[in-house]
Amino acid sequence: MENTSTKPVHESENSFQSTKPFSFVKSIRTFFETADAWGVFVMGSTFVLMVGAAYLVYILQSDFTQFNIERKSSWLGLTFMTIAGGLFLFKTTFFLYTLYRFFKYKAIDSVTDEELPTCTVIVPAYNEGKQVWHTLMSLADGDFPKEKLQLLAIDDGSQDDTWHWIKEAKKTLGDSLTIHKQPKNMGKRHALYHGFKEGTGEIFVTVDSDSIVKKDTLRNLVSPFVTNEKCGAVAGNIRVLNNKKALLPKMLDVSFVLSFEFVRSAESTFNSVLCTPGALAAYRRTAVFGCLDEWINQTFMGQPSDIGEDRAMTNMILKQGHHVLFQRNAIAYTNVPEQYKGLYKMFIRWGRSNVRENIAMSKYVFKNFREGSKMGPRLLFLSQSSKIVMSYPFLIFMLFFILTHPLLFLSSTLLSIFILSTFPVIFYAKRYEFSESFWAYSYSILYTFGLFWITPYAIATANKRGWLTRGLPQKK
Repeated sequence: MENTSTKPVHESENSFQSTKPFSFVKSIRTFFETADAWGVFVMGSTFVLMVGAAYLVYILQSDFTQFNIERKSSWLGLTFMTIAGGLFLFKTTFFLYTLYRFFKYKAIDSVTDEELPTCTVIVPAYNEGKQVWHTLMSLADGDFPKEKLQLLAIDDGSQDDTWHWIKEAKKTLGDSLTIHKQPKNMGKRHALYHGFKEGTGEIFVTVDSDSIVKKDTLRNLVSPFVTNEKCGAVAGNIRVLNNKKALLPKMLDVSFVLSFEFVRSAESTFNSVLCTPGALAAYRRTAVFGCLDEWINQTFMGQPSDIGEDRAMTNMILKQGHHVLFQRNAIAYTNVPEQYKGLYKMFIRWGRSNVRENIAMSKYVFKNFREGSKMGPRLLFLSQSSKIVMSYPFLIFMLFFILTHPLLFLSSTLLSIFILSTFPVIFYAKRYEFSESFWAYSYSILYTFGLFWITPYAIATANKRGWLTRGLPQKK
């Protein structure tokens, strides 16, 4: 994927209660001025669908009433409605509690240069081309004390010119960058393992080779280790880098903001962020070596684990009793898929990892695995698990609904999307650009109708291996 700039945009650090000027008309004008014809068509179609759905729900009220009566009249339908109602109540209560926890969150300010620990930044790369050079330059250009920083770039047997660009970075950065080339492609986990073994820092930072960081990212990311001695890992704040032209990255940027700046902010108040992202994460050295052998030798159903290395590391560090936090002020911009095929492959990989790590988490989360309250990680586990457990029942119900009442299904689903997606729209608009926030609606429609099958498929194929999205060299 092409990166035309190493200077990311959208660098707002406003709080949710933003005081920046707000103009609906100006924002709409901005959208039409910056969006291409295809983007305007997609957004316009989204609103036509949702407005049409609202109208259909209005005129089909008697049909909805009859459908509910039909479900209540059968034992199976009543059972499903009871379970679905209970799950909806749990999810609603959990969302409101998450909102409460979000308002309690506050990012930790950077400590002084003298207080900052030594840091090893590991950048694994495979078929990344010139983008790895931009990544390394952005890391070297930061304001982290150079005498405390060690950069490691590891080429995991790339088939393109990645190694050339790593060597070019070495020419520019000199002794501040250590480089290594794996004899063959062994997977990201093994590349990181080499970095952990070679690194000398008190803190390890992992950065994907298609990510760009801000100048203050590293110091903000590692500061919690100084202020909280129980902190074992820190998740960075991930935004989308290639969101200027393609539609999917625009949608994913809105989704990422909700996932990181809302969900992980709330998780952080429990000291229990469930996943430190590969694009930007930090780990205490002692915490890593407390599980390194288990991590590199991890298996699932008899097969070596070659995906989900970030979630697995986070899980094992939580299991040791460490805190895992989120730093909203530590930002990395990363490339995401621009085509549907790349998107669903990425989501399948994430889905399989979630299945595996939820099973692993179930083995310790209800035990006395750390000091203090364990309510937070247990609630987070139950919320995650409910999505997995109920994926097949809801898929079956959805198919039944489509076959028996297609018009009711379409109208109610689109109206539900409009209602539920309004929160992400408001959240993004408050923190960043109102004109871009409406992509939350389009993304929800895409996910509901185009990616609904991901979780059931990931469950059924959880034992499958493979990265899926890195098989061939990418154009740069």
